Amino acid sequence: MAAVQRLLRAVAPGGSAAAAVRRRMTSLAPEQAPSAAAGFPFAAEQRARRPVAAERNVQWVFLGCPGVGKGTYASRLSRLLGVPHIATGDLVRDELASTGPLATQLAEIVNQGKLVSDEIIINLLSKRLKKGEDQGESGFILDGFPRTVKQAEILDGVTDIDMVVNLKLREDVIVEKCLGRRICGQCGKNFNLACIDVKGENGLPPIYMAPLLPPNNCMSKLITRADDTEEVVRNRLQIYNDMSQPVEGFYREQGKLLEFDLPGGIPESWPKLLQVLNLEDQEELRLAAA
Repeated sequence: MAAVQRLLRAVAPGGSAAAAVRRRMTSLAPEQAPSAAAGFPFAAEQRARRPVAAERNVQWVFLGCPGVGKGTYASRLSRLLGVPHIATGDLVRDELASTGPLATQLAEIVNQGKLVSDEIIINLLSKRLKKGEDQGESGFILDGFPRTVKQAEILDGVTDIDMVVNLKLREDVIVEKCLGRRICGQCGKNFNLACIDVKGENGLPPIYMAPLLPPNNCMSKLITRADDTEEVVRNRLQIYNDMSQPVEGFYREQGKLLEFDLPGGIPESWPKLLQVLNLEDQEELRLAAA
């Protein structure tokens, strides 16, 4: 954890967030690539192309249970730091929509309800990292990957991870949040009808999350996801917790895990997350001063 704390103290006044964080990347020296990555052709190529830490931007992983909002915060940070936000689910969907060599194989796996193998995920990720590097991208924020220790070991063989941000939220709040999700059947935008106002008790802090209400023209067109039932949500959370604890331990032992308890919705959580990361959102500061 000491290495993470050194990283978080790196941002100095007068410099960009990305540049200041990048200046201290050398404090998180990459370890020798684990043997778990052997046998992955794209991974082997990516390992050979690893840039020196001091010459690149941040390479972070965002973890968190389904519905916690890791995609939202990862996306905001990617814009702030000028790095791509990479979600493996998007990589799979993009490949399915393409005419690439994996599209047919992936379609069969998805249609049969099977899990996509580590090899396919790592190969898709490695190709995405190589493509970004060829286009001049530096750094990244991975969203929701890795999910197992094996995947984490393979990822260490593909690239260097500087920090892992683990977003945490009380289970009762997660369930209420998921049950409030709605999608407009016409425009496809996401909304949330739940107004969460949980009092602090048993040592737990109070949490408030305002609803994200749709405009009037979307209200009559809202639909609920078929899997947003309490039974499905709680089962999904249990599966995630069972799988995630070893991954959290893996990165905790490396001194890279930063655990962040969300105090509420985006208005409450975003400023505090930036404070923990020792970053500033210049756009929000400009709007606040206007």
